[in-house]
Amino acid sequence: MKIHVAVSRDSEVEKVASVLSKAVKEALGSEKVDLVFVFFSVHYGDRAEELVRLLWDALDPEVMLGCMGVGVISPTEEFEGNSVVTVWAASLPDVRMLPMHLTFSEDDSPVTMDGWPTALNSTTERPTFLLFADPFSTPIESVFSEIEQYCPGAPAIGGVASGGSDLGENRMVYNGTIVTEGMTGVALWGPVSVRTLVSQGCKPIGERYVVTKAERNIIYELGGAPALQRLQATLDKLGADRGRQAARSLQVGIAFDEQRERLDQGDFLIRGVIGGDQRSGGVAISDLVEEGQTVQFHLRDPKAASEELNLLLAKDQVEFPNKTPKGALLFTCNGRGRQFFAEPHHDVRALQKRAEGLPIAGFFASGEIGPVGGKNFLHGYTASIAMFAEK
Repeated sequence: MKIHVAVSRDSEVEKVASVLSKAVKEALGSEKVDLVFVFFSVHYGDRAEELVRLLWDALDPEVMLGCMGVGVISPTEEFEGNSVVTVWAASLPDVRMLPMHLTFSEDDSPVTMDGWPTALNSTTERPTFLLFADPFSTPIESVFSEIEQYCPGAPAIGGVASGGSDLGENRMVYNGTIVTEGMTGVALWGPVSVRTLVSQGCKPIGERYVVTKAERNIIYELGGAPALQRLQATLDKLGADRGRQAARSLQVGIAFDEQRERLDQGDFLIRGVIGGDQRSGGVAISDLVEEGQTVQFHLRDPKAASEELNLLLAKDQVEFPNKTPKGALLFTCNGRGRQFFAEPHHDVRALQKRAEGLPIAGFFASGEIGPVGGKNFLHGYTASIAMFAEK
């Protein structure tokens, strides 16, 4: 296995393609280029088709994917709002890859999906999925259901394209072309290990409660009392000023295992609080919730986010001391970055500490895909990481 990342900030796509493809071929030498990811800023959106075609022809990979983003990540820097293209290229001998472009029709009930590789319906191995979605035309939960049906337990990692504000404005790479709707991705398996890390970046506040009354995404009662009352009491304990500040970064954590005596950050699926209703006492969140589940209010917090990401990377190093990653993909929320951490390049620098000189590429997403508690989810304010290593 051999991985290299090349970066260009030139304004001319012909020069960008030439510089990037030359750098990749020099780095990989005689090794075949098997898998390529291309991430580019919105500045290249109008000429993305030409850029991708030139790279496809020059590198001649088996699979090439990627997408546009409001920010792009290189091995050492996070470019927020700058014009840049990164190419992540890998030689993966004997690794089997199935690329896909999924499209959906929501006129039917249930949603119909086209493009799913039928070879996955009978595989006995568990692949890893790398996925990129358009937010305006992709019912992502339907894809997760398909994966769970045909490839139970298979992890999915990736991100939702950013930079477009309406249907048809986002750009995703599918081999030598650009597509503007649905989802692109690849399922891969064989002699490669793809380890996934998902850092949700929140800290718990207040007590844990059992949901005693709920309907769809609305929690009406926590521990027998109105949910809004429980929330207000939690915020009041923070003090007036801190409580008002906390209300703007409020989240809810849904526990995966209610029976555990101790629940840490990684034991919750973090979801946003949409609002509350004084009359019913209910609190609406951005996911379905069931009675009997355990929840705890959380806050988005840069210090907690930094600590959690570094803890996850440290755990990976302890668990795999002799399996240093050969390369990594980083999909970080467009709500993180400099505005959240008050410093540039936070997430990519944390990842570099795991393995200095690691070939890293990625982008700032409008939603991050990754497994938590053995199940795939779409997240927000998250850093999702795929680390490639020898199996």
